[in-house]
Amino acid sequence: MHDSILSLCPGPWKGYELIDTGGFEKLERFGNYILSRPEPQAIWDKSLPESEWRKMAHAHFAKEKNNPEKGQWQKLKTMPQQWQISYENEEGLKMKLNLAQTSFKHIGLFPEQAVNWDYLYSKLKSFPQGTPKVLNLFGYTGAASVAARAAGAEVSHLDAVKQVVTWTKHNMESSDLNGIRWIVDDAMKFIKREARRGNIYQAIVLDPPAYGRGPEGEKWELEEQINEMLKTCKEILDPKNHLLLLNMYSLSFSSLIAANLIQSTFGKVAHASHGELFLQESQGKKLPLGIFYRFSSF
Repeated sequence: MHDSILSLCPGPWKGYELIDTGGFEKLERFGNYILSRPEPQAIWDKSLPESEWRKMAHAHFAKEKNNPEKGQWQKLKTMPQQWQISYENEEGLKMKLNLAQTSFKHIGLFPEQAVNWDYLYSKLKSFPQGTPKVLNLFGYTGAASVAARAAGAEVSHLDAVKQVVTWTKHNMESSDLNGIRWIVDDAMKFIKREARRGNIYQAIVLDPPAYGRGPEGEKWELEEQINEMLKTCKEILDPKNHLLLLNMYSLSFSSLIAANLIQSTFGKVAHASHGELFLQESQGKKLPLGIFYRFSSF
C-alpha cells in the first residue's frame, strides 16, 4: 500500500492566530495576548512594518547573544505571566491548555500540532477492540496526551523534565480529565525496559527534539538515536491493533527520511501518510514547522 505525502495545517482556531512572519521572527496571538518571538525558518521579510509588530505585541522574546535558544521576555503591554486558551474540534475534542512565558522562548504549546491532536483523538475513538494503551514519549506539556485521554485511551506520558510533566497534569485537570500515568525518565532507557518486561502498547507517539538530556544527563541526538528508538518501539507496539505517530522538528530532516526510517524498521504499513506540518499566517505566507509520519492498522 502506497502512503500519501501531505502538507497539513490546523483549521480555524478561535484561540490562536499566526499574524505575520519574517526576519527570523513570528507574531502570534494566543487567546487575548500577542507575542513576538524568534523563528529560524522565517528567513523572508515581514509583511507588516516593524512599528505594527511593536504596536500589536504584548511581549517580545529577546535572545541571548551567545545562546539563541535562551533569552528573556520583554513586556510591552500588561499581560499575565500565565494564562489559558481553549481548543476544540468538530469531532468533540475539547481541551483547556495552560500557557506561560519561559526562558526558552516556548510557552507550553506548539499550535501546528493541532493536526496531530485531531488525528489521535479521531483514531483512538474508533479503536477496534478494547481500550488502547498509549505511550507518549518526549511528551512535553502533553496536549497529545490529553487528546488521547479525552478519546478514552489509557495514557502513559513520559518526559525527562519533572516541571513539564507537572504542566501536563495541569492541562489534564483544566480539561476536566484524570487518570494519565506520569513518567519522568529517559525515553530510550524506559522503552528498552518496557521491551525487556514484554509490555505492549497499541499506540506510540514520538516527538523527539534534535538534542536533549535525560533526567540523569543522558544524551539524546536525533540523527544518531532515532533509528534505534524506532526499532525498540517496534518491540513494544501491538502487531495486530496499532498506531504510531512520529513528529520531528529538525532543519536538516525531510519527511522522506522519516518514511525511510519507518519502512526499514516496520516494513509495509497500512493507512500511512507523511509530510510537512505548517501554519498559515494571516498575511498569506506558510510557515513550515516540522515533519510527520503516521500509520495505523485501523
